[in-house]
Amino acid sequence: MSYTSADPGPPALRLASTGTLTYGLSVGEVLGVSTLDGARLIAGRAGLDRVVQRLNVMEVPDVLSWVKPNELLLTTGYPLRNTPQSLDNLVADLDERGLAALAIKLGRYLDAVPPEMIAQADRRGFPLILLAPDVGFDDILNQVLTDILNRQAAVLARTEEVHRALVQIVLCGGGLQEVVDEVASLLDVAVVVLDGEQRVLAGAGPDEDVQAMRAFDAGRHAACGRGGCGITGAHGTADHLVVPVMAGGFDHGRIIAFSPGGALRGTDLGILERAATVTALVVTKQQAVAAVESKYRADFLRDVLAGRAGDDDRIIGHCDGFGWDLDRPMVVVVAELDGRARGGGGSGGGAGGEQDGGARGGRGAEERSAQERLAAAWTAAARRHDRGAAVVSFAHEVVAIIGGDGDGSAELPSAPLQTMIKEAAAVFAEHVSVRRTFSTGVSRTVCSPAALPEAYEQAVKAVRVGRQLHGAGARAHFDQLGVYRLLSLVSDPDELHAFVRETLGDLASDAEPELVDLRRTLQVLLETNLNVAETARRLHFHYNTLRYRIGKLERMLGAFTEDAHLRLNLTLALHVLRMRGI
Repeated sequence: MSYTSADPGPPALRLASTGTLTYGLSVGEVLGVSTLDGARLIAGRAGLDRVVQRLNVMEVPDVLSWVKPNELLLTTGYPLRNTPQSLDNLVADLDERGLAALAIKLGRYLDAVPPEMIAQADRRGFPLILLAPDVGFDDILNQVLTDILNRQAAVLARTEEVHRALVQIVLCGGGLQEVVDEVASLLDVAVVVLDGEQRVLAGAGPDEDVQAMRAFDAGRHAACGRGGCGITGAHGTADHLVVPVMAGGFDHGRIIAFSPGGALRGTDLGILERAATVTALVVTKQQAVAAVESKYRADFLRDVLAGRAGDDDRIIGHCDGFGWDLDRPMVVVVAELDGRARGGGGSGGGAGGEQDGGARGGRGAEERSAQERLAAAWTAAARRHDRGAAVVSFAHEVVAIIGGDGDGSAELPSAPLQTMIKEAAAVFAEHVSVRRTFSTGVSRTVCSPAALPEAYEQAVKAVRVGRQLHGAGARAHFDQLGVYRLLSLVSDPDELHAFVRETLGDLASDAEPELVDLRRTLQVLLETNLNVAETARRLHFHYNTLRYRIGKLERMLGAFTEDAHLRLNLTLALHVLRMRGI
């Protein structure tokens, strides 16, 4: 049995957004009060843990219009004195309306409880109580209501005391671990705080209990909306309690208490709710501090990649304070979300511009969330494989400076770096609800901070060219770009487009399918080094058809079959077309 914020059914315990607590007594506890010494439970024993929050007296025929959930209904049977055969239907109606129990006094209007009524109550677990003839309803009302109020006052007092203790922990500089330790000590159970991805932020208790609590929360959705809502649970005992950690309309995770022996009670949910409020304060404070630190680190790394952070010794010493090791061979990795239009800023759109430019440019919540997940995925992968790596998130990309090998010569990505890229992609895919991918570019290895700006430009070019050549999810190293690397160095795209038009003429356009088909024929001819038979085989043309097409191409472009320089120009122009959009 468990209590969660999403449990259905009649509310036995309600924690409103203000923290107001309404609590009652179980039917079993009500039977123990002195005014009910002579009362007997004659049916519905399975419902003894139902909660009584209020009392009512049934002395009108249309009582069903007036009853409320969690009521103990008292009656002498007066409204039913002439129709005792309907009492079993009354049990069903009261049970469906969430009543706690029905107490009947016999003798004046009813001589006995019909067997059908008892059978119906047993089937439904709806307690039927037979009152002593001499007990007064006013005595029952006074004593039970007094006990309910006393119980509520005691629970509120304890909850407020716990709240003050938890707030004092935070005011004295304590964090999540200290809050969790205090709650675990108060409830004598295991307690854990999880974020939205079931990652443990703090925990107290055996490891197996912590893992069990992660399983409780897996796949759970918050029951509370942005406007706040009540949290309900059932009376009795449970093996775990779950309360969302909410702040400012955002779901920051869950706080969970776990007792393998089922020692938790509904009243403990109030303490856990107060702990969730304090936890939200701690989490938001930590996030605010982390955001400031993250921006400071990102601003400094932006200066490093722009070449304005000072000499190598200053950069190395400053980054050492961040836990970054830049005094070694390094490669720059740029990861960029696919399917998003790039800003028009400097190269890379990140290190050369404002960190939040994308947000001001109209990025939606989903885009920002995906960017945050991308940064988190790379941070997690780097933390696992390279403790000295620097990872920051700019407006449109995540930049990581990873330890490399060698003396600065051109090298392909090492096996550890490839593993890191794959792990970051796996973590990113696991935690992004909308299917997204990212492309990755890797620079050459450099051996000093002074060379990082050039390495960053290389990684940016690798991302842009790699995605254009291989599509979304591309992973490209700068040294694998070949001639595309040289073409990407041309800073004026208009010059490249003019070269294409001058070299290919009408073949540069996609407007006519026939010209596009001829351009495809030219491309395969050049790829096969003018091997007519191989080209005809690849294109599924007859040999004579291909000879006709070659003649048509030479009339349009010149005698490229005899002019090696023209063939080189045509090859470059086709490469530029393939890089269209870069």
